[in-house]
Amino acid sequence: MAGLDLAVIGNCTVASVITRAGRHVWFCFSRFDDVGAIVAALTTSIPELPGSGRTWANRHCWLRDVYFTIGALIRLGTTRTMEGFLRFILDVVHRQGFEELAPLYPIAPGADIEERTATALAGYLGDGPVRIGNAACGQRQNDAYGSIILSAAQMFWDERLPQRSDMDLYQRLRPIGETAAQLALRPDAGLWEFRGQSRAHTFSAAMCWAAINRLGLIARRVGAADDATMWLIRAEALRDEILRRAATPEGWISATLDGTVMDASTLLLPELGLLPVTDARFLATLDATKRHLLRNGFVMRYVEEDDFGRPRSAFLVCTFWYIDALASVGRRGEALALFEKVLAHRNHLGLLSEDVLPETGELCGNFPQTYSQVGLIQAAMRLSRSWEEGLWRAS
Repeated sequence: MAGLDLAVIGNCTVASVITRAGRHVWFCFSRFDDVGAIVAALTTSIPELPGSGRTWANRHCWLRDVYFTIGALIRLGTTRTMEGFLRFILDVVHRQGFEELAPLYPIAPGADIEERTATALAGYLGDGPVRIGNAACGQRQNDAYGSIILSAAQMFWDERLPQRSDMDLYQRLRPIGETAAQLALRPDAGLWEFRGQSRAHTFSAAMCWAAINRLGLIARRVGAADDATMWLIRAEALRDEILRRAATPEGWISATLDGTVMDASTLLLPELGLLPVTDARFLATLDATKRHLLRNGFVMRYVEEDDFGRPRSAFLVCTFWYIDALASVGRRGEALALFEKVLAHRNHLGLLSEDVLPETGELCGNFPQTYSQVGLIQAAMRLSRSWEEGLWRAS
């Protein structure tokens, strides 16, 4: 990767990269050094959409974020930060047990994160409510099991680490895989933490599949051949069922099993390895995303009504997922154009919030949002020019 610079300033990891178009892109995310945790955002209750009541406390650590954040840290080469974050997650999981993982945890062990409203506070620009804690801590989100194992898998292969993991960590991960296998096809609140509905979500099922599949590869790596065969056979059967039940009559992948729900999370299925980017079902999903979710160059999470009405703000990380998907199928020109559009909406520090209003480009939601910054990292590095190209241009 040409032009990658990395620094640590206070509790932020800061990096920059030169894109293929020659743009210098800065990004950062916030970590809590005392325990190694990385929080979703530094703020609470900045509305996703003015007057919507969509105000959330994000100053906690989400298991959902781990896979995406670890992936970005790997690409940046920040292995110490990666190890610290993963150690925090594994410690939390082992303290709480594997049966019913909560979607999020406080950065200070034992702190109260039950959701409540600070009635004495008016909110950002008077637009409340101001929430302390997050009700998602009581939800079921089955994707968390895959997030943990996908992240931990790096510890078995990354040659930059001073000491790679062995049979001991595999045995610690094994119960997580068993739970993932049991919950893969069961209803949950999903990636977007729906408060008033529970469905069998394709992304959650795919993450559980990824947990089982990677455990098979890890077992092979540590010499547990019988376990490897067992995990991989179970993973293949689960993969076939997910794809059969998620495919719509029109050929694109639904966000729910046995449903026809359009959702940006299905753009991630090739990244997980569930199907290749050349698969006709994924290409149809990419086209359906453009038709149904793209708004003025930004991608919505979904457009169905939820607990707070019909969403109108675009979730910035979904736009980065769409950019990545376009690049992966060879549509680099479209990907670069959308990437430049997002860059133009950063604030004066080059940072992004959680959401954007497609009509105006106004940044909304908590800030700076780790999800958005991680999406920016992934897209910037996917679209950046190689070392060879950089050397050629320099000469």
